[in-house]
Amino acid sequence: MANEITAVDQSTTPAASSEHKALQSKLPSKYRHIAAVHARQRTSCLSHDSEKSPSFLGFRNLMVIVLVVMNLRLVVENFMKYGVLICIRCHDYRRNDILLSTLLYALVPCHLFVAYIIELGAAHHAKGALGRIKRSTDARSPDSSIQASRTFQATWYIIAWAHGINATSCLLVTTYTVYYHIHHPFIGTICQIHAIIVWLKNCSYAFTNRDLRHAYLNPASASTLPEIYSKCRYPRNVTISNLAYFWWAPTLVYQPVYPRSSSIRWLFVVKRLAECFGLSVFIWLATVQYAAPVLRNSLDKMAVWDIASIVERLMKLSTISIILWLAGFFAIFQSVLNALAETMRFGDREFYTEWWNSPSVGHYWRTWNKPVYHFMRRHIYSPLVGRGFSHVFASAMVFVFSGFLHELLVGVPTHNIIGVAFVGMLVQLPMIAITAPLERSQGMNGRVMGNCLFWVSFCLVGQPLAALIYYFAWQVKYGSYSREVKVS
Repeated sequence: MANEITAVDQSTTPAASSEHKALQSKLPSKYRHIAAVHARQRTSCLSHDSEKSPSFLGFRNLMVIVLVVMNLRLVVENFMKYGVLICIRCHDYRRNDILLSTLLYALVPCHLFVAYIIELGAAHHAKGALGRIKRSTDARSPDSSIQASRTFQATWYIIAWAHGINATSCLLVTTYTVYYHIHHPFIGTICQIHAIIVWLKNCSYAFTNRDLRHAYLNPASASTLPEIYSKCRYPRNVTISNLAYFWWAPTLVYQPVYPRSSSIRWLFVVKRLAECFGLSVFIWLATVQYAAPVLRNSLDKMAVWDIASIVERLMKLSTISIILWLAGFFAIFQSVLNALAETMRFGDREFYTEWWNSPSVGHYWRTWNKPVYHFMRRHIYSPLVGRGFSHVFASAMVFVFSGFLHELLVGVPTHNIIGVAFVGMLVQLPMIAITAPLERSQGMNGRVMGNCLFWVSFCLVGQPLAALIYYFAWQVKYGSYSREVKVS
């Protein structure tokens, strides 16, 4: 017995233990059932106290597949129910629409030339006034500053009236012509967009040159001008070439100088134009084949105010409307504006940022359309705040002005100024107030909730409802529904 114990003790020495482990490694393992599966504390990956957030890449792939399958089903159902509705030769525009729209496209930019004539006269007067100030008194004396301010104020009222009449006549003539003489809504919309763009550029050109002229007559305040403006100081910026560049530049905000790229990549331009052409064809096909039948089938429900059926049509219309909007957004802001910027060697090409991740409605309006946002902030919001108005009031005025422009863009071409687009923009103010705390929240849950509220208001309540109302108003006034009502 003692010999056996001694043998066991010897087998437990380090040398014996290593030999034993080596022997075990050579033998096949037969005792897998004793592995310690539960060796430490762990949590479910979807629990809040999980150590790391799980990846939802598979769910994203599933949602994409489900979305594609559901829309393919709608495509098959559409063809089974309506057949092919696409007709290249079928159109509802008139010869007069083409002639008037072409004439407007040629004449509207002439208002920019009139603005140049006004600014040329203002610059000439400013140079004469500055020369008289320098000859009469010391340019650094207080009397010189007072005299320069009086000269500036005396001429600015005349120049402001001239610019106001010029810019307003540009918009009024186009709006009158589109509303009373251009029948086709799409052609009228293109004319309105062009006129509003030129109108906004006119306003920015006048306001910016006003401040540049003030700094020119008050050299002490010239130091507050942006450094980039030193490359083309006032009044050297008042030239035809400078204004022509601003006319074609993909921006609504005038500057004497813009950041410029070194060369033009023509292959880049061709690719962007090809994208725009392909997306335009897709938008046309999707509108004719899918959106139009849904809108036509909604007329009877709108006439009798069948709420349940209207909600069902809105939900059905929301899918195709968001697809069309996204395609239009990419075609304009990614393809057209980038192609135009490359052609003009325009350096600042941040026409949008990640608006699809917006944690609030306000963040969306600040990020999805940068050219318009820059105009509103520079020429409406900031001047109001600088004059002592509150941020809330300034923001409200921005949306009132934006609502006016939206009504011009939608109500005038459809010949139904019913205020839906205007009210829709005003409704954004309470939506911004509701979702603003979610944007400021520290955790991700609030921002995710804000993004969901944004998408619900955007996809279901916003565009589909406005499209349905204006389509119904158009059909009641001019379309087949109007003829049915008259016959009955």
